[in-house]
Amino acid sequence: MKEYRRLLPALALVALSLIWGYTWVLGKQGLEYAPPFAFAAQRCAGGALALLLALRLSGRSLALPPAGPMLAIALVQGTGFLALQTWALVEGGPGKTAVLIFTMPIWTLLLAWPLLGERVRGRQWLAAASTLGGLVLIIEPWSMHGSQLSKLLGILAALCWAVGTILVKRLRAARPIDLLNLTAWQLAIGAVPLVVLAVLVPERPTHWTAHFAVILFVMSVVSTAFCWWLWIWILDRVPAWEASLSVLGTPVVAIVASRLTFGEAFSTLEIAGILLIGAGLAFLALLGWASAQRSLP
Repeated sequence: MKEYRRLLPALALVALSLIWGYTWVLGKQGLEYAPPFAFAAQRCAGGALALLLALRLSGRSLALPPAGPMLAIALVQGTGFLALQTWALVEGGPGKTAVLIFTMPIWTLLLAWPLLGERVRGRQWLAAASTLGGLVLIIEPWSMHGSQLSKLLGILAALCWAVGTILVKRLRAARPIDLLNLTAWQLAIGAVPLVVLAVLVPERPTHWTAHFAVILFVMSVVSTAFCWWLWIWILDRVPAWEASLSVLGTPVVAIVASRLTFGEAFSTLEIAGILLIGAGLAFLALLGWASAQRSLP
């Protein structure tokens, strides 16, 4: 039973990668009905309402976590990440945008060592090199074609996510906090500036249809509420750098889904990058399994 419990974070990361990967395509489709800031606000507010309702129905506390750290997490990982991510999606395709935002592991690796004391050791560097190398092949930083604004927005969103990841780890290390409560307030507080932006920035009105309502439900309740809770649950159980590298399966799913949905062809470098990321994730999972086996009585 203990061995199966050790596998739960890995299974959760697989589920997270599949859901988040495909919702990049849904996000691009949703922007056909709603402008970027309004869509980000609707998604964040909908996710917050879903989690606050879940807290209420489950009888858990609705009390606000420590105000200072909670405000920082909400503004960085709620407001900043969702606003920049949605804006980047307007400027670029879902597959490429997802890959840019998933440079997050690079920034997390750089931040987790000095701020959390989480070091990459021994053969873990092989998994890190393979996954990050694959990411570089997909991004093609030497190529200057395409929207430079989209690339900048994607990298800024990645930085927001990495900083938020570190802040969540530090807060959880300092005191016990209910993960559902933390995720709910992250989205609730983060939604406020997004709503203000949606009101103040001149944008076209949202075109409400049944199709958009389904997209918004999936994006807010499944992709935002459930997946952000799942992400924080994973962070509570594995090092930040390991979780960040493992979730690199998401842009692979996003690229494949984007190509199949929009009929785009794969480049040779994209295929090589996907294979490298897959190899790195498989090796990381193998190291985790071997470590779990050694620790069993």
